[in-house]
Amino acid sequence: MRRPFIASIALAVVLAAASSASAGATAGTDDRARPDNWVTAWAASPVVGVFIPFNPGCPAGTGLTDQTVRNVAFVSAGGDRVRIRLTNTFGQRSMRVGHATVAVQAANADVVAGTLRSLTFGGRREVTLAAGGHALSDPVQLSVAALSTLLVSVYVPGPTGPVTMHPFTAQGNFIATGDAAASPTGSGFTDLPCWLLIDGIEVRAPARVSGTVIALGDSITDTSATTGNANRRWPDDLARRLNARPGRTLSVGNAGLGGNRVLEPRPDGDFWGVPALARLERDVFSQTGVQSVILLEGVNDIGFDAGAAELIAGYQQIIAQTHARGLQIFGATLTPFGGSFVDTPQRRATWSAVNEWIRTSRQFDGVFDFAAATAMPADPFTLLPAYDSGDHLHPNDAGCQAMADAVNLRQLLP
Repeated sequence: MRRPFIASIALAVVLAAASSASAGATAGTDDRARPDNWVTAWAASPVVGVFIPFNPGCPAGTGLTDQTVRNVAFVSAGGDRVRIRLTNTFGQRSMRVGHATVAVQAANADVVAGTLRSLTFGGRREVTLAAGGHALSDPVQLSVAALSTLLVSVYVPGPTGPVTMHPFTAQGNFIATGDAAASPTGSGFTDLPCWLLIDGIEVRAPARVSGTVIALGDSITDTSATTGNANRRWPDDLARRLNARPGRTLSVGNAGLGGNRVLEPRPDGDFWGVPALARLERDVFSQTGVQSVILLEGVNDIGFDAGAAELIAGYQQIIAQTHARGLQIFGATLTPFGGSFVDTPQRRATWSAVNEWIRTSRQFDGVFDFAAATAMPADPFTLLPAYDSGDHLHPNDAGCQAMADAVNLRQLLP
């Protein structure tokens, strides 16, 4: 673990800086955007577009023809300008985007009057996404409040072939026939259970937002078992805590993927995504403004009987690569799974060994003990009933809040 040098003079400097930052926030100077202060306000890790039997309403596997997707995204930070990242990461051929817009959500697929903006790419309304590539829109002037929701609409003439997606969202999205990107209402849109065609929203943030923390994980970070359309994932709760604090803060990007593993691809479906070790560059290091990472992943590896030593070796590689980029990385202990379908004596032993290493190895820049925050006091292997979604594996809304509350903001913002 990297240790900050602490001395009386250093402490005095920190306190003075904190006082100055607080005064600046009160005076309003900290609320002004800096020209170069772009951060990731929302992110969704992409996966290959395939048909998912238990998520049949998502057309990613068959693709789109003459359709508009209206994605709904809860942003962790606000600002005065916005730019959108379109994705064709897993596309097998180039794809033309005919029209794209961004707006503030009123409700469902309806737009707040006066907020709809057409996007351009190098000054042009249309853009072609290369197979395996993405496109970043030109900045558009739009006042966005932290913890608000944006609608990002993308029209594709098609046929596109399979479309890069994020399959499990806990968020209702929308789709319509034809070019409905500029529609101010939800008329003609129907429900869509996945995010399509986008994987990032960036804002030019106020000066007090000094960067982005990326939450790297699996379904417990992604969406699973939280209330739909309520933004109750633990990274959302962390964003609320960060936004509420005075002075310097961070935006939050969610790099969680349901079913994802650290070490190996899942053998039971490509829609679980490539393993964490194979998506660091795209989902973490390339995120605009990234300063730090919180790693909470490994339960699915344990569920496929990975051993503690190999999982720890995977963590060490993630730590090494993150530090090589000059970023901080914080380890979160794996939450309990006693009584779930994952639970066996051998897997409990692996879980215990892995969490003990996270707590004591001193290889992370800090540790957030999510396991202790969510477990029954007398049974560390089992989720507290008040935090159990019902499957004894995934924390519910209250459990996610407990996890977010276990993040030491003073460590996260040294």
